[in-house]
Amino acid sequence: MRFIDTHCHLDAPEFGASGPAIRAEAARQQVALCVLPAVEVANFEAVRTLAHAGGDSYALGIHPLYVKAAQDADLDRLDAALQQYRDDPRLVAVGEIGLDFFVPELCVNPLRERQQHFYVAQLKLARKYGLPVVLHVRRAVDQVLKGLRTVARSDWHGIAHAFNGSAQQAQSFIDLGLKLGFGGALTYERALQLRRLAASLPLDALVLETDAPDMPPHWLYRTMQQRESGEAQGINSPAELPRIGAELAALRGISLADLAEATTRNALAALPRLGALLSPCLPG
Repeated sequence: MRFIDTHCHLDAPEFGASGPAIRAEAARQQVALCVLPAVEVANFEAVRTLAHAGGDSYALGIHPLYVKAAQDADLDRLDAALQQYRDDPRLVAVGEIGLDFFVPELCVNPLRERQQHFYVAQLKLARKYGLPVVLHVRRAVDQVLKGLRTVARSDWHGIAHAFNGSAQQAQSFIDLGLKLGFGGALTYERALQLRRLAASLPLDALVLETDAPDMPPHWLYRTMQQRESGEAQGINSPAELPRIGAELAALRGISLADLAEATTRNALAALPRLGALLSPCLPG
């Protein structure tokens, strides 16, 4: 068995200098590849360096939560980076990009319009360089879909990260050529709609992700009462991916081996450059 973590922020400050050890533990848990999305121009080189050092892959983009601090010139810097690294086999997508209408400040102008401006501009860069997209879609599924349709392209590939929409919205992403990312959120029994979707959507539409260090599965989560009593909040890591996969496999009534094979195949379809990275012959 082998797994691909299609969304993991190994450069996050929560990991500090432990990133290599955390990645090594994930490898022992049969996580063959991680995709490391950037969130702002300042961490472009960090994700690229980590991807090359760990035999992983990366995406470059400006996250909607970072748009407030971003400059318009950052879009030019993203364009330049995509041009500079366009032949780097470890660059697999433009991301993490999208929209976030969960944070109240981002739901109203001027930041709502600014988010949309950055999102559409980055979709156009993905089209320009023929790259897939890694999409942030929190409380903004319909608007993200509208952007994909507005920036028309016949060969969209990529992933709707942390998908938590309706079955109809899921099908819209699938029809456009994208896969849907599922991670720690599906491990909570109270997440009834998400678990129903995870169990019923076509298997060939699903990929696994951790969003580490965020989106912890239920076994890492600590309630406010537990935190107030001194228990530390668990930090998610790519090593948790097989256990998350086991929960998804149980929901679908299939073996973990079958789920690993299917989600790995789906990740390669979503991010085609990943296929070459599974070869042990590729230099780091």
